[in-house]
Amino acid sequence: MLGDDAELTAAVLAAQDGNEDAFRTVYRAVHPRLLGYIRTLVGDADAEDVASESWLQIARDLDRFSGDADRFRGWAARIARNRALDHLRMRGRRPAQGGDETELTDKPADSDTAGEAMEALATGRTMNLIAQLPQDQAEAVILRVVVGLDAKSAAEALGKRPGAVRTAAHRGLKRLAELLGAADQMAADRTGGALSAVPPQPGPRIGSGARHAVARRAVTHLRSRTQKDM
Repeated sequence: MLGDDAELTAAVLAAQDGNEDAFRTVYRAVHPRLLGYIRTLVGDADAEDVASESWLQIARDLDRFSGDADRFRGWAARIARNRALDHLRMRGRRPAQGGDETELTDKPADSDTAGEAMEALATGRTMNLIAQLPQDQAEAVILRVVVGLDAKSAAEALGKRPGAVRTAAHRGLKRLAELLGAADQMAADRTGGALSAVPPQPGPRIGSGARHAVARRAVTHLRSRTQKDM
């Protein structure tokens, strides 16, 4: 991750000096996750258009940016969010509203829940379920887990306190795990209780202890990406 961050930081600096190849490197590194974030705000149909508007502004204002890779991702996310909200206002639509921020505390994300959600996010199948979360939770999960921002950068993008973003992410990951469990149960019911897509494997059934071990490994990865949290 440090190597990727150093490469992105160098590419941003070179792009600010007018290097078009460097700007393409920045785009390739940031666009896929930024597009995923935009989709949670405006939906699939309009996401590409809003992303294009966002990158036009990023390119236009790039010389005003100052900072490293983390700050650039946060800056780009803030631009994308503003363009998405402008887009929704023009069409008389509003994103789903989450709970009152004043109810949130500085409670960190639960390790097992975060680990299970990280595993699912890695497969890509969770992205459709994120749209079912309250807006504050969906944005917090996307920015922290998918885009890779620390709590401070995510809070700056959202205009909230870092503690509120941490707790929204915690609640979102917990709800996401519940949605995943329900989806798995529905799939099992449709196949008579068997996951027909997965061939039988030898050995004992994995118990809760083993699942928690996998979750702990996943959340260790998540923590390594957010070590700079204040």
